[in-house]
Amino acid sequence: MPWTLTTEFTFDSAHVIVGYDGPCGRLHGHTYRVRLALTSERLRPSAHVKRAVMVADFKTLKWAKKDVEAGGLDHAFLNDLPELGDDTTAEVIAAYLHRHTLARVRTDLPDGDDGADLKLRVTLWETPDSCCEYWE
Repeated sequence: MPWTLTTEFTFDSAHVIVGYDGPCGRLHGHTYRVRLALTSERLRPSAHVKRAVMVADFKTLKWAKKDVEAGGLDHAFLNDLPELGDDTTAEVIAAYLHRHTLARVRTDLPDGDDGADLKLRVTLWETPDSCCEYWE
């Protein structure tokens, strides 16, 4: 039976959707809300607990909540991120969060564990009533 670890957080960032014909084509910001749901077939150790008792560490999942100067996305200008550039739609940001969150989780895995069973679903709200989901 699999486990699903779910967490939610917010971060504030600004962006411009380059080439957008309308208000989103101008500099503006959002309080993004993120829900991460990480599913695993087994429990693992973490950087903070050496016994196999976790899907992952909540600290690892919440990396994007940190200030941009600490490696997160809070108070970032999203267009400055090389992987995003001009493409800062909710869809592209959700995929970015997916890639970077899984990479951070896999970095914490013990040697010999590739995390192949880990499945991540990202839900990103750009406004209180508009969101995008991304998973593989």
